[in-house]
Amino acid sequence: MIEHEFKTASGNIIYWTNDIREDRLTLVMLPGLTADHRLFDRQTGAFSSEFNVFTWDAPGHGLSRPFNLNFTLMRKAEWLHDILEAEKIRHPVLIGQSMGGYVAQCFMEKYPGEAAGFVSIDSAPLKRCYVTAAEIWMLKRTEPMFRMFPYKMLKNLGVNGCSKTEYGRSIMRLFVDSYSKDEYCRLSGHGFKLLADAMEADLPYVIDCPAILICGEKDEAGSAKSYNKRWAKKEKLPFYRIKDAGHNANTDKPEEVNGIIYRFVTSLKEK
Repeated sequence: MIEHEFKTASGNIIYWTNDIREDRLTLVMLPGLTADHRLFDRQTGAFSSEFNVFTWDAPGHGLSRPFNLNFTLMRKAEWLHDILEAEKIRHPVLIGQSMGGYVAQCFMEKYPGEAAGFVSIDSAPLKRCYVTAAEIWMLKRTEPMFRMFPYKMLKNLGVNGCSKTEYGRSIMRLFVDSYSKDEYCRLSGHGFKLLADAMEADLPYVIDCPAILICGEKDEAGSAKSYNKRWAKKEKLPFYRIKDAGHNANTDKPEEVNGIIYRFVTSLKEK
């Protein structure tokens, strides 16, 4: 993978691609909140020989620091679009884990018709009808709640709550250990607030391309499992439950998740 830098007024975004070829489908892999590009190591390695592959350290994460946390979720999607335009990437398949899935939905809202496909991994719908006012209220108050915990306890909750496997927990530990408590709380608080703001915007968030939902059966992050059940039923989307996987299903069961993604993106190539 080749490292690149994209400059913004708020900070620089670091991202990675393989050798981009115009004749190949591009898989854009978007990590979740507090995670960085390494969350998709088991996917970039598996797909880079057959597809164009892109992943990033989202603004404020990993190597994309320091970064002014003054942006919205839609602005994040706009930066992603700007980067893809700079790389001459057209009609990507957006693969978003948790917060990455929300970024993908904003991308589709802002740029209808540009996504070739969408894979949601342990994410949830952005549409306002799925969430309660109480849930939005709680999202906006994540930072002060997190600051009440000793940092060691907070990190353990984050690591153990996201993964059910040794590998998944070890890589999640690498992410959280790279932040101070203050940075971790600010980043988490900002992330959940911009998510709440995006939901309150009450935009259509239409998924205008083929899409699938993937969720770990042991996902304990909020109400992800129940959201996905409702999302799949309401939007008539294929829904894959990954046995013995937690919130980071792609790290807990990479072979199974990769197989699902491969079959999906191969079906897109055939259309």
